[in-house]
Amino acid sequence: MPAGEYLYATPQPTAGSNEEEAWLWAQIKAEARRDAESEPALASYLYSTILSHSSLERSLSFHLGNKLCSSTLLSTLLYDMFLNTFSNDAALRSATVADLRAARFRDPACVSFAHCLLNYKGFLACQAHRVAHKLWTQCRQPLALALQSRISDVFAVDIHPAARIGKGILFDHATGVVVGETAVIGNNVSILHHVTLGGTGKAGGDRHPKIGDGVLIGAGATILGNVKIGEGAKIGAGSVVLIDVPPRTTAVGNPAKLVGGKDTPSKHEDVPGESMDHTSFISEWSDYII
Repeated sequence: MPAGEYLYATPQPTAGSNEEEAWLWAQIKAEARRDAESEPALASYLYSTILSHSSLERSLSFHLGNKLCSSTLLSTLLYDMFLNTFSNDAALRSATVADLRAARFRDPACVSFAHCLLNYKGFLACQAHRVAHKLWTQCRQPLALALQSRISDVFAVDIHPAARIGKGILFDHATGVVVGETAVIGNNVSILHHVTLGGTGKAGGDRHPKIGDGVLIGAGATILGNVKIGEGAKIGAGSVVLIDVPPRTTAVGNPAKLVGGKDTPSKHEDVPGESMDHTSFISEWSDYII
């Protein structure tokens, strides 16, 4: 059966509804069964990570525990910690579902929800960060920081546990992503590899970027300081952003400038964080602001 037909064999519930998590878990288990039948070498792996579990939070907790464990940080301890956190926080589970949907429907290389759950380190790093952030807010900073360190070691993604992240997040490829302590990322944001949301020096306080809903940040972009990237803005690959970017506008270059005429920077009506449109601004380079 073609992938598209297989995926939509049962009607999708409304995003964010109470039925969505159950529908998504059923899809993941069906995908895992299909993959186990087509590739017997993966059957034991798929059984232990997905098919032997009764819920998405149990499968995710088991997988993260095994990914992040070490000789002194045991997988059983991590499993209990992840499962306790996800099981007792419906908002975290809702964010996980939204993140899975984001990867599946924004990234053409993502062939299934199960593929994302098992293999997308950006997704896994984000879910582990959500737990680290929960620990941080519970004044369990040593454990939160230890978890941050393991996430960085294993996934090459370094997000401070105090950073606040919305839902529907796609860390595409994810290698080299750095997010500072006071950074805030809104909902439905897509961030590619080697993106830095950093500070400008050693000063403390509120010193990291605030990313609005629906923003797209291209590969290798660097955003420094307590600057605001407006809702639906687009940051071009390799750009260095040091000042605020208005909503629904595109910034490119080093230092970044707004694309458009000198008096009327162009605006776009789509949601770049969802459309993943990286290049529509190219036709406007003749009017690039210098």
